[in-house]
Amino acid sequence: MPPIVPNRFLVRVAHPCPYVKGVPQDTDAHDHLVDLPEAARIDNFAALDEQQNFADVRLAWNDFGVAVQVEVRGKEQVAVGDAAQPKSSDGLWLLLDTRDSRTSHRASRYCHHFLFLAAGGGTDKDEPFVAQLKINRAQQDAPAANLGDVLFRGARIKGGYRLEAFIPAAALYGFDPQEHPRLGVSYVVRDQELGDQFLGVGWDFPFAEDPSLWAVLELVK
Repeated sequence: MPPIVPNRFLVRVAHPCPYVKGVPQDTDAHDHLVDLPEAARIDNFAALDEQQNFADVRLAWNDFGVAVQVEVRGKEQVAVGDAAQPKSSDGLWLLLDTRDSRTSHRASRYCHHFLFLAAGGGTDKDEPFVAQLKINRAQQDAPAANLGDVLFRGARIKGGYRLEAFIPAAALYGFDPQEHPRLGVSYVVRDQELGDQFLGVGWDFPFAEDPSLWAVLELVK
């Protein structure tokens, strides 16, 4: 029987997030919009709770914003989604707090919830798309980002899919790496075939609305 309180809940982790100067890349000259090094991989310590990962999640930063890269493998079916129901679509939920205010159980205007989804967009609902959601019970909502400024692409790979994104500083209210090099962070990779992979606690805890449950992202230069 799994423990009532997940082992990962008992440890608050500060994840190093490396500075990568060359992102986003010019896709006319490179195969990828974002191609992050191994040092950018975010370890969720799934083994502590006897779980296995199916997604490789990497985050990096530079003075212009935050880069995101996800690879999902082990699938036999194509990704599925629906832009009208983004929460049930395959892909990544990424929660970022540009002030790392983990003392509050309610989100502030510095807390952002982005979704980078592998399918659900386009006429046939088979194209990747990006969305931003308001955070439930927030004291103040983060300003709505111009999603046209968020660079994003998704592609099928053998046994899964790859997502690449660059969130510009203008879309991250309060992003100031010099004055605030610690961000709050949480994620879940949702896949209707493979299940859900969390950075920390799962659905038994209100992580999607409670930034006190998020981990720390240390912007390392």
